[in-house]
Amino acid sequence: MLGPGVIDRLASTESPQPVLAVVRIPAPPLDLAAAGLVVVADRIADPGNLGTILRSAEAAGFEAVVVTAGSVDPFNPKVVRASAGSLFRMPVLHADLTAVHAAGLRTVGTSSHRGSAHTEADLTGRIALVVGNEARGLPDDAAVDEWVTIRHHGRAESLNVAMAATVLCFEAARQRANA
Repeated sequence: MLGPGVIDRLASTESPQPVLAVVRIPAPPLDLAAAGLVVVADRIADPGNLGTILRSAEAAGFEAVVVTAGSVDPFNPKVVRASAGSLFRMPVLHADLTAVHAAGLRTVGTSSHRGSAHTEADLTGRIALVVGNEARGLPDDAAVDEWVTIRHHGRAESLNVAMAATVLCFEAARQRANA
């Protein structure tokens, strides 16, 4: 039993639930070489975006999310909340694009301005959808096998990275269901 006000000082929310836990972060139960469908979150800075990417990847049937160096900690409390529990069911691996290639995955980089339309690209087979940092996206010289874009109208420069990842995850799921 904790004394009065202790939970308020320990928790990271305004109105915390009256339960806290200390847990060991588990090792991912998946080897990247065994994965067939992953999202690579490259230098994602916003915890809400990474949590949403995890949630969308799980909902679309992906096997893992790869987080590159420079990304927010997947166990940041805001990532945990935004993932709505997906973080505890979706393997999260730390790797770079070299390791993703070495695992035999075809890398599909996302861009707001280059590549084939996401609905025309082949998103079947063993693939890694690579989404980039919120402010900078993926570098034009990123080591990806091909580029896709989500064509959009209006004056918006691009989609939010989590929303783009969601659209692409579900397009990959749709293509696989129809294959």
